[in-house]
Order: sequence, then structure tokens, then C-alpha cells
Amino acid sequence: MFCNVLYSIIKLGVLKYITFRAICAFLCAFVIALCFGKKIINILQQYQKNGQPIRSDGPEAHLQNKKGTPTMGGIIILFSLMASILFWGDMSNAYTISCVAMTLCFGLIGAIDDFLKIFENDSKGLTGKKKLFLQIAISSICLYLCDLESTIVYFPVFKNFQIDFGYIFVLWAVFVIVGSSNAVNLTDGLDGLAMGPVIMSSICLAIISYLVGNSVFAHYLHMEYIPGMSEVSVYLSALIGASLGFMWFNAPPAKIFMGDTGSIAIGGLLGFVSVITKHEILFAIIGGLFVVEAVSVILQVLYFRFTHGKRIFLMAPIHHHFEKKGWAESTIVFRFWILSIVLGIVGLALLKIR
Repeated sequence: MFCNVLYSIIKLGVLKYITFRAICAFLCAFVIALCFGKKIINILQQYQKNGQPIRSDGPEAHLQNKKGTPTMGGIIILFSLMASILFWGDMSNAYTISCVAMTLCFGLIGAIDDFLKIFENDSKGLTGKKKLFLQIAISSICLYLCDLESTIVYFPVFKNFQIDFGYIFVLWAVFVIVGSSNAVNLTDGLDGLAMGPVIMSSICLAIISYLVGNSVFAHYLHMEYIPGMSEVSVYLSALIGASLGFMWFNAPPAKIFMGDTGSIAIGGLLGFVSVITKHEILFAIIGGLFVVEAVSVILQVLYFRFTHGKRIFLMAPIHHHFEKKGWAESTIVFRFWILSIVLGIVGLALLKIR
């Protein structure tokens, strides 16, 4: 029966439609995550006796409620994403291949970091310098695979305001990718907190990549038309499905944490897509919550050093500040999700306002 349905679909030629494959990629990744999520969690629990290390200086509730919860749950997302995209994606498309490379390589960095934290006594994972070096190197290679011709950075709202970065564009692109990766990693501090903004950002970037890859829509919205870019929307649709499947197990109380395996990979991918679609500045608005989380850490560190021990926030990243003030974890997560949805809608609205 299934084979007959599949044959009929192929015969009708619907597989050539981006929108159809995007929907199928989403559903496929979601189902795979649900089917294999519990098995992956059981395997991780078997090998992680103490679960993810909890910050001793963090909120007391974390030490009580989250201790022993396994991490590296990003494996669920990456496995579901790759399985789905191998079936529904166009693996001959350069942008799809570069997105796969970016996701897997950044995921490997996160996995190594998680592994060291869990299995090496008193280890804090990869040092900041090593992690940064690997992120910069991989970002540069993936950008080379894309063979980007344009070095122009476009700004929302202003139709004719654009800056040609020329030879330093690669530095700008790497900054966006690495910054996005670490910002998502910093946001992943409460059950489900990062996944809401990740899904909203993925939806927005999927729409943008589809529009950029369509000559009619790109011309109408005064975007730079990039042939083949619409395939990225299929990839991001699979990511959305995999993320929702992961959230089934990450919902409070979380049975699994995403860990650096997932957050570093997803953050890097979102930054990478914003660069290749030429919407880096707009992504800073759509993913504004990630920006706020990262900036809160930077401000806290700088203020602490210059004032010799004083703090702006009770604790950074900023979601911990609200925890220290007595906000319930679920309240913080839902309010941050609301802000993320609003920012995403604002970002999409700015596509038309030029």
C-alpha cells in the first residue's frame, strides 16, 4: 500500500516542489525524533551516571531538580535531521551540502565538549580558545564550499542602504556564525528555553531562504536573488520537525538536555543560513533573544572586571537573573518564547517594508 502511494507521488512529480518536500521533511524528522528519542535517552542514561554537570553557583533549584538528567540530547535532533534530509533534501545542492557539513562539524565540537565535561573528572570541557579556533576554521571551510560571490551586507527597511565588505566579508561572516553558535549555547539554560527561539528563527529563515531562491519573490521584495537557495528551506523544515520531536522529551521536567552537541550545532547553522541568504542584520532582530542573552554575559564579565567584583545582573545569562529574582522557570520560558515570536513577526514584516 505504502509503495503504491509513494509510486503515485513520484509519478505525479510532486517531489520537484520545494514546499511539498519541506512539509515531508518536517513530518519525517518529527516522527523519527519521537520514535528513536526514548531509545537514545536510555542509551545516554546508561553511560551518564551523574548526568549533565550543574553549576554550583547557579540557582538552588537546578541542583535539586536537574541533577542526574542526561545531556547530549542534541544527538536526537541531529540524527532526525540528517535522516530526514537524506530522503527529502537535494544532496546535489551546494547549499544543502554546506548546511550538512556545518551542522555535523559544529555538532562534533559540542559533542567533544559534552564528553569531556561528563567523563573527565573536574573537566570544564574544551577550553574557550580551542572551541573558538575550531568554530572559526569550520565556518571558513563551509563558507568556501558555498563559493559566495556577493560580499554585500544588506540592511532591512532601507532599500538602497547596503555595505560592500569586500575582502573582510569572510571575517564578518565568521563573526556572525560563531557569535550565533555561542549565543544559542548560552540561551540553553532552562528546560525548553532555547528551543522556542530556535524554532521561531528556523521558521523565519526557512521563509527567507525560500523567497531568496525564488526570482519572482526576490525581485518583488527587493532581495538579492540566489539560485538554489530555496533548498535550504527544506533543510530548515527538517530542523523544525526534529526540534519539536526533541521538545517532546525536553518539556519540563526535562528527561534530556540538548547539551552543547545540539546548541552549538543549531546556533552555528542558523548564523550560517543568515549569511548565505544575505540577511545577517535581519537575523539579529529575529534571533534578538539570543543577542540579549549573549550581550548580558559580555556586559556582566566586563563590568565585573572594571569594577573589581561588582555585577550588573544577579547572574548571567539574563534568564538566570530572573530566576534569582524569584520568577518560576516556566514563567521565564513562556515569556521568552512570547518575545521570540514577536521578534520573528517583526523580522518578517520588515521584509516588505523597504
